Amino acid sequence: MYVTPHILVVEDDREISALVARYLRSNDCRVSLAADGREMDRHLGEGHFDLIVLDLMLPGEDGLAICRRLRRSTRVPIVMLTAKGEEIDRIIGLEMGADDYIAKPFNPRELLARIRAVLRRTTPDGEVAAGTETPARRFAFAGHRLDVLARRLETEEGAEVSLTSAEFDLLQVLVERPGRVLSRDRLLDLTQGRAAGPYERSIDILVSRIRRKIERDPHHPEIVKTVRSGGYMFAAEVENS
Repeated sequence: MYVTPHILVVEDDREISALVARYLRSNDCRVSLAADGREMDRHLGEGHFDLIVLDLMLPGEDGLAICRRLRRSTRVPIVMLTAKGEEIDRIIGLEMGADDYIAKPFNPRELLARIRAVLRRTTPDGEVAAGTETPARRFAFAGHRLDVLARRLETEEGAEVSLTSAEFDLLQVLVERPGRVLSRDRLLDLTQGRAAGPYERSIDILVSRIRRKIERDPHHPEIVKTVRSGGYMFAAEVENS
């Protein structure tokens, strides 16, 4: 059954927030608005949200600090709004746990497309993530178990390994294709459904974050290996269940 997504837009520019809210509502979304981190916290304390659109430049606590704080307690998807041409802001935003980003000025239609793409990847309703090529829904590898339907990674002892939605999507794509060299462009296409930009580093950032969570020594990875001039390869043995 389709459920109207509830989006929280955290943006201090009233014109931008009003434009975004109007467009999202006209496209079957529920929208709540917050002008800063304090208002955002109040909204989060009062209800459930399916995704947060978070501006980088906010009064008081900035978007990066908010993103970092949110990732300590929730896995709600985050789409970051960044300044045009500020590549470093996008990189840091992804490192903090954002699932996607869009640069200002932006077309509301593109923002809606990004929101829908992230929601498709993160909605735990049994939908198959983009690029899935196998019917297996549970995998075991190197002392870990990955449950695709529950979107959960855990150790053999049953302890959950916390992953953002973007980290989970990339790990799933890699686990489903063990032993195959996948370029960064291919990984972007499989996980985000969009081509890489000329300075695209989101895949490298996500791989680094995943390694810190599943490798015994992230500096000398044995599970997710870098292939020079190729991309990445999932080198661990994978069992399907």
